[in-house]
Parts: sequence; C-alpha cells; structure tokens
Amino acid sequence: MDPAARLAQSQKVGAKLATVFSKRMQVANEKFAKRMSEAAVGAGSPAGMAALMDPLGWYNYAVDAAQRSILFWDTLRQRGNNYLENTAQGLKPVLHFESETILDGRTFERPVNYALLRITPPAGVTIDARRRPYIIIDPRAGHGPGIGGFKDDSQVGVALRAGHPVYFVIFFRDPQPGQTLLDVCTAEQAFVKKVRALHPESAKPALIGNCQGGWAAMMLAASDPEDTGPIVINGAPMSYWGGAWSEGEGDNPMRYAGGMLGGSWLASLMADLSNGKFDGAHLVQNFENLNPANSLWDKYYHLFNKADTEPPRFLEFERWWGGYYLMNREEIEWITRNLFVGNKLWKGEVKGPSGEVFDLREIKSPIILFASMGDNITPPQQAFNWVADVYGSTAEIKARGQVIVGLLHEDIGHLGIFVSGKVAKKEHAQIVTVLETIERLPPGLYGMAITETEGKGGKVEYEVEFRERRLEDVVAQLNRFQRADEKAFEAAAQVSDFNQSNYERFAQPFVQALSNEQMAETMRTLHPLRVQNWAVSQFNPWLAWLAPAAEATKANRQALDEKHPLRKAESVNAEVFSATLDHYRAVRDAMTEAGFFGTYANIASSPDVEAQAVQAAGADARDTPIVRDALASIEHGGYVEALARVAFLLTRQGEPLPLSRLELRQELVAEYADYLPSMSPHDWRRVRGEQEIIARYEPDRAVDTLPRLLEEHADRERLVTLLDKLMNDRRVQSMAPNAAQTEMLGRIRKVLAIKAGTVRRRPAAA
Repeated sequence: MDPAARLAQSQKVGAKLATVFSKRMQVANEKFAKRMSEAAVGAGSPAGMAALMDPLGWYNYAVDAAQRSILFWDTLRQRGNNYLENTAQGLKPVLHFESETILDGRTFERPVNYALLRITPPAGVTIDARRRPYIIIDPRAGHGPGIGGFKDDSQVGVALRAGHPVYFVIFFRDPQPGQTLLDVCTAEQAFVKKVRALHPESAKPALIGNCQGGWAAMMLAASDPEDTGPIVINGAPMSYWGGAWSEGEGDNPMRYAGGMLGGSWLASLMADLSNGKFDGAHLVQNFENLNPANSLWDKYYHLFNKADTEPPRFLEFERWWGGYYLMNREEIEWITRNLFVGNKLWKGEVKGPSGEVFDLREIKSPIILFASMGDNITPPQQAFNWVADVYGSTAEIKARGQVIVGLLHEDIGHLGIFVSGKVAKKEHAQIVTVLETIERLPPGLYGMAITETEGKGGKVEYEVEFRERRLEDVVAQLNRFQRADEKAFEAAAQVSDFNQSNYERFAQPFVQALSNEQMAETMRTLHPLRVQNWAVSQFNPWLAWLAPAAEATKANRQALDEKHPLRKAESVNAEVFSATLDHYRAVRDAMTEAGFFGTYANIASSPDVEAQAVQAAGADARDTPIVRDALASIEHGGYVEALARVAFLLTRQGEPLPLSRLELRQELVAEYADYLPSMSPHDWRRVRGEQEIIARYEPDRAVDTLPRLLEEHADRERLVTLLDKLMNDRRVQSMAPNAAQTEMLGRIRKVLAIKAGTVRRRPAAA
C-alpha cells in the first residue's frame, strides 16, 4: 500500500474509532445514569428519613450488620479451609455424582493427565446400556473438571434421567512431563473407542464439549469421524477473532487481550518462569478481570447481605472456582498460537496426531452449537463464524451431508451455560431429547427454538422446533461489518509471531536458566487468587477467634428484616458501588477496543467492505462449483438418488419442523425399512443434500429426469409402492399434506407413469 493510501486508511480508521468510542461512552453513561436513578428511588422516602432519627433502629442495624460481618468472614475462612484441603488432596473433580475410573491416561504409552470416568446413576435412576452413551468433556481453562456434573440439574443429571449411560473426561492438576495437546487428543480417541467397546449395541457416543472442551470435541471428531456420534459444543470459542464491533451494540473485550499483550510470548514467559508449567490461575484472573463489579463486590456483598442462607451455595461454587490447574508450556503455546491469537483451527492449518490437518469438514455427525447473547467470553460470533469459514455456503453444508443446529440463549452468561440449573432443565434436557432423532434431519443449517407450554396439571413442558436458515443470512446477521474488523486480528497474529520469535531467540534461554521448581512453587503460592484463599483460613493464626465467634453469633442471631429502611439504604449504597464498577468496566473496555484497532487496524491491509458486500450480493450461487457439480449429475444415479430427490420435493417448504414430526420420521423409517436403502445416516444425508440442490435450482428438470434415475421397472414400482403406503398411513394423513405437496405427488406419479393403486404389493429388495 502506497503512503497516500496508508494515510487515507489511517484517517478512515481514526474516524471510525472516534465514532464507535463516542457511542460506547454514551451508552456507558446512559446505563450508569439509569442505574443510579433506579437506586435512588425510595432512598429519600419519609420512612427512610424517620429511620435515620431512630436510635433503636440504628442499634438493631448495627447488631445485625456486625453479626452478618462475622458470618461473612467465617464463610471466607471456610472457603480458605476448603482450598487448603482440596490442594492437599490434589484438587479433586467437583462432580456431584459417584463414578468409577475406566481408563487412566497416565498409564498410556504417551501419558497424559486425563482419565475417563463412568458415572454411577444415583438411587432411583435406571439407565439402559443400549441407549446412546454420552461423553462429557469439561474445559481445561484454569479450573478443574466436573462443572458439567456440578449438581443434580446438570448435563450429567439430565442425561442420566433420560436413561443414557454417561461418561466424563476429567484431568488432574499436574500435566505429565512432555505432554502435548495432540497427546491429549490421542488419549480422548482411546476413550471414545473404549466407550464404543462397552456399548456395542448402542449408537455412536454423543460428545458434549463445554467451552474449551468444545474445540477439543471438534478436534477429536475431525481426527476420528468414524467413532463419534452427534456433537454438542456449549459456549465454545471456535472463531477466536469473532465478536461485535458496532456503534454501541456488543463489546467482547476478551478477544482483544492477545493483541494488547503483544501476542503469545507472555504465556511462554509465564510458563518459563514457572519451570515449564503454566499456572491456570492466570487464565482465571483474566475471567475475573472481565467483570470487576462481580469479582470485587457483587458476589461478596450478596454473601454479606444473605449471610444466613447464602454460604452453602457460595462455598459450593468457590470449591470449583478456587481450584487452579497447570499446563505444560507446550500446551499453552499450542493454544495461544493456534487458537487464541492465531485462530488457525478452522483454516486447516493445525495438524492432528496422525500428521494430517484437522479438517472440520470431515466430521460426519450432526453438530449442535449452543451460545448466548449474554456471553461476553464466547460471544455468538465466536461460536458460529467458523461454520462460514469451513463450509463457505449453505450449498456446501448440504452437499457434504452435514447437519448444524444453532441454539441461542437471550441473556445467560458464559458460566450459566454450564452451571445454571434452569438452563440444564430446559436447554440441555431438550438437547438430550433432540439427540435421539437429530440424525434424521435433512442436511443444512437450522435454528432450534424451545417454547415453554403448560402441560397436564400445570406442569411445565417444552416444544422444540427447527427452522432452516441460510448460512449467508446468519453470518450477515451476526457480523454487521462483514467481519472486516478481523483484518486487525491478522495483523495482531503477525506481530505475535514476531514477538514470540524474538522472545525465544533473545530472552527464553536466560529465563529458563534462572527458573527452578522452588521458584515456580513460590510464584504459584503468592498468586493473588491463591493468597485470598489461604490468607483467610486456619492457616492464619490471627483468625483463631473467628469460628467460635461465628458459632456464638448463630446461636444468638438478631437479624434485621431486609425491608427495614436501613437495610434498604445499605442495598442502595451497594448498588451505587456496583454501578460505578460497571461503568469503570465499560470505559476500560471501550478504551481497550479503541487501542487495539488504533494499533492493528493501521497495520492491516484494509479491504473495501462496501465493494465486497455488493459483489457478494450480486454473486449467483448457481456459479459455485458445489452447485455446478450437483446440476451436472441431474440425470445420474439410481434408486437412492431418486428417493432422496422425491423426499425433498414432497417436503413442506418454508415451515418450521417440529421435533414431533422428526420423531415420526424415525418411526416411519423403522417401519418401512424394506423400501429404504441400507446406508449410514451421513451417506444418506450427503445424497439427500445433493438432490436438494438439484431440486432447488432446477425444480422442473428434477421432476422430469426422475425416470432416468429409475430406468428399472422394479425400482419405479418400489418407490411408488412406498409413496402409496405412506399416503395411506394414518400418521401421515394426520399431518394433512398441503396443496403444494399433493400437486407435487401427482406430478411425480405422472412422470413415473404409474397410477395409484395399480402397483402389485410385494416386498422390496433389501
């Protein structure tokens, strides 16, 4: 780019940044003002003013506040004691369910700190070993495993109650020497094969991946597609550069962290300082920094405010949140260079255990993507954009026989996707139901909607339906700027590679020479997140009085009603402080965003976004290789291709597909199996997708050329007999075929020259 063009680009970037930053600040100020106004409502009420003049009220409040303070600090003391106990035991998984170890990766030829557990069903729950087994993979992102089975209402719980065998992939605190993520992938392949061997009569196991466990599940499925069943990835960051960059709508600061820190070299430095092991507490600290209001104030004030009832829930969650796991330097470098900063997984630039690249198009099983609009760690763009990068078009998804289902929550946060009991009972429970029949969905991209209804006796029930979407429309909806902002991330990746190379060449040898295990252990012990645990525990002799004081407080509790004016005033002040911290976060994130793009957008080459959009809108999908190849084969094929084409031609067009109708298809497939080809669900979907492309782009020729696919009279008779049986089936009749379906059926009969009722009934060939 010549200097004049570079200067013009810089001016354009600066103007855009100024506009976005101004809008960000306006939105931040409006939200802050709104919260302050809402907090002030009732603060100056007559009752509140009278309470300020009541000495007895102040006395009662002082006693209550003092007692709550003692209970608050005693809860933190218990948290610290739990931390010390868990650390001494090596940090156990926080699984709520009993389990047994099936495979221990530490004994493998290439040992890894992973193991496969089989969940033991609780009393009163019966599982069927012939049903599809579930394998749940938790994220290894600083914390320990078990969050997917943290409570009864969890991913583990809903799958067990549905009668499925459940297996859980856990990991231990310390990685094995020399362990890499490719070794982990190999171990997880062994886990899947073991589960298949334990359930030879079952369908292929479903993989459930949470957060970073999502991309681990995708890598596993891509490297071993023959052994894996449907995949569910929850809040999984697949496209790390994705996010919202619009005027006041959406801010995803986590995606800027790598660029603002200069890339991957800092992770390497921290691992080298810790004698070759990266401390997961650094990752947890990043999560806490995202929401300072919650990390520094809200969760603690909530504990203080509810000191009589909140401690059990607080301690249960902190047992998981306060356990910090380690990674080898090779592992964190692989993650940062290939995923966090490099974003290389979807590009096919990352090699698997066999030496072949991970090609996500090799995955043959349906994929469910669960994301939330309220997730600022993994925004929907990061969960969905990879689909466009890998497949390119709706036609390619269909031609490859793939089914991808998107489920979008409106407001739940990142952790709520895995932890929330409400989400488990609604979304995850319905996902379990959907996985029973998802392989019968025609190939394509779908949106999954869950509607709450009232059943018998007022019991809450859910209805699920699928609405087919165009990939191009989804990408445009999620990315208002045609992803032009991701050009800056390309520049950040280049700077990261430069910094990483310089660190390895000039600094790493000295750092590694200075580090040792004692130094590493000291650094880990003095990490702020660990200090806040052990400093307030039995380890601190100055707090020996706290436990007896808490017991005495509980025995003589004098609680003040939460509706008391002074308690309300306390809550108002707490809300003001929380709003102030949220405002600080909004300003910080806006400045971070402006700093990132101000630095890297000027380095990156700037495409003409508007020209690209016009060109994309004017492009004819018929000219793409996928569509051209499909149309070229319009007269080629046999019974399978004809059946797949007819199946699409007789499908209700433009209507949502209720789960109940999909379940009916499953029943019909089983009943009329003699008339259907014997092939795998993926192979059928691949043929079905190709025939759908033909029928969409050449609907008349698709019907007229059916005789070319059914030149054998026996094949025509077999197909028409199947159509007769289906049309006479009461279950099909109950769905009342519409006029378009009836007309199409008549056209198909006419072109095949076989009238209804004239076909001899005989069993079809297998």
